[in-house]
Amino acid sequence: MFITTAGRTNEDMIKKAKAIANRFNIPYHNRNKQSIRKLLNHEKDRCMVVGKNRVELFHHQSEEPFFFHPNSASFRLKRVINGEEDPFLQTAQLQKGMSLLDCTLGLGSDSIVASFAVGKTGEIVGLEENPFVAYIVKEGLHSWQTNLEELNTAMKNIQVVNTHSLFYLKELPPNSFDCVYFDPMFHQSIAESDGINSLRAWASPDLLDSEMIKEAKRVAKYRVILKDHFRSSTFEKHGFEVINRPSSKFHFGVIALT
Repeated sequence: MFITTAGRTNEDMIKKAKAIANRFNIPYHNRNKQSIRKLLNHEKDRCMVVGKNRVELFHHQSEEPFFFHPNSASFRLKRVINGEEDPFLQTAQLQKGMSLLDCTLGLGSDSIVASFAVGKTGEIVGLEENPFVAYIVKEGLHSWQTNLEELNTAMKNIQVVNTHSLFYLKELPPNSFDCVYFDPMFHQSIAESDGINSLRAWASPDLLDSEMIKEAKRVAKYRVILKDHFRSSTFEKHGFEVINRPSSKFHFGVIALT
C-alpha cells in the first residue's frame, strides 16, 4: 500500500497525504502527473489517493475506487422519516435507546438507519477489519454533510472499530448489545448493490462459522441478524429463521434469543 494525491494537487492535499502515510506507516509517492493505473501497475500494489473533498482507495482488482458515501441510507432514512417501513428496522426491531453491533460495517448503510432508530441515547458500533476501509468510513461518517440533518446526526453517532469481528466478540461480556448483525459480502453478485461493488476487492474473505455465531448469540440480548443472498445456505446451516422478501434478491435471517 502507498499513498499519493489527486492529479491537481496542492499543499493541503500533500500535507494530509503525508500525515496519513505516517499514521499507517506506508510510503508517500509524488503524483508527478502520472495516472493512478500507471502507478498501480508500476508499484504492483494498492494505493490511497487524497483529493480535495475525499480519500479514495484504488485496487488493481477493481475498476472503480472505493470511497465513503451514504449509499442507500439517504433515501431509506427519508422513507423512515415519512413513516414508511424499512425491512432492516422491521427485522431488528430497534427502538430508542437500544444498541446494535454491526460486525460487517462496510459503508455502514444499515448502521446509519439503525443509528437514527436508536437515537442519541442508543449505541451503534461498527466493526471493519481492513484498516484503510475503516479509516475512510470513519472519517466519512463524521465529516459527510447533507441537507438532511437527521442523516448527519445518525452518521456521527456511529462508532467505528478497526478489528476482526470474532476477536471483538470474544472480548465482550454476555448480553453486551441488544442486537448483533452480520452482512457478509454476497458470493452471488447483485445488480442492485452497485453502490458497494468497489468494496468487494477490500472485503475480508472470511465466512461466518459456528464459532462466530456462538459468540454472537452470547453477546446479543435479543437477536442475531443475518443479511444474505436468498440462495445462501448460511441461514439453514446456522439456524436462522428466514424472513422471505419475494421482491428482493436478499433476505434477512433472525435468531431470536428471548
